[in-house]
Amino acid sequence: MPRLSEVIAALDTLWPPERAEQWDAVGTVCGDPDAEVRRVLFAVDPVQEIADEAVELGAQLIVTHHPLYLRGTTTVAAGHFKGRVVHTLIKNDIALHVAHTNADTADPGVSDALAGALDLRVVRPLVPDPTDPSGRRGLGRICELDHPQTLAEFAERAAKRLPATAQGIRIAGDPEAVVRTVAVSGGSGDGLFEDVRAAGVDAFLTADLRHHPVSEATQHSTLGLVDAAHWATEWPWCEQAAAQLDQLSDRHGWDLRVHVSHTVTDPWSSHHSSAGHHASSGQPSSPGAPN
Repeated sequence: MPRLSEVIAALDTLWPPERAEQWDAVGTVCGDPDAEVRRVLFAVDPVQEIADEAVELGAQLIVTHHPLYLRGTTTVAAGHFKGRVVHTLIKNDIALHVAHTNADTADPGVSDALAGALDLRVVRPLVPDPTDPSGRRGLGRICELDHPQTLAEFAERAAKRLPATAQGIRIAGDPEAVVRTVAVSGGSGDGLFEDVRAAGVDAFLTADLRHHPVSEATQHSTLGLVDAAHWATEWPWCEQAAAQLDQLSDRHGWDLRVHVSHTVTDPWSSHHSSAGHHASSGQPSSPGAPN
């Protein structure tokens, strides 16, 4: 069985920590470098449910996309939920390793996995990494559909192929507009509107789209917007990353057991369609008028 330090070294070849953004917190959060690793669990979020799942599974390593301590801390006391995660991991000899923005821009990266889940053909990165002479690394992906669809049909494709969440899928733009090319970016993507418009695609699928950036984007162009849950757009990376570690395990003769968590850690728990007052006319309703 490999030691933790050997597995981490292999993971660092997939997602080199030096390629993470300066503000990011990637790498190993806890774990004994000399401890043996037999089972690995991949997940999006390092929350208590995932720590408990790793304990039940008998894993010695969790690899998550999101950091546990993005902004640092002065305590890991178990009275705080993050400290409780650390206590659970250490008590059960489980290491935690994070691949965040270094996995976003990797080849393949988070957006490749998202494109794969939607059965899209990746053409190139949306924002290329200038340090990559091959032009394959970078943030987001420009993709082509296998056949044209309306924006509404493409949103339905996303709803069927991404993991189910309370939010579901929202769209902005003409539902009947034809979509042939799309940009995709796992996680929060409304900071990429200029790059998306410059790419000349028909639609942009991402997560965490906010009111003002979307309002401005719809005024700029006819670009169709597809807004999915943050967790749902990044979960496909877990399957991709697990397959990559499986290949490394076979290459090194490690015989690791690699698992992907299907626990939904998206923080939203339910969705209720709006059924209240309709203000589409811009005029106040008469008393007793139907809404």
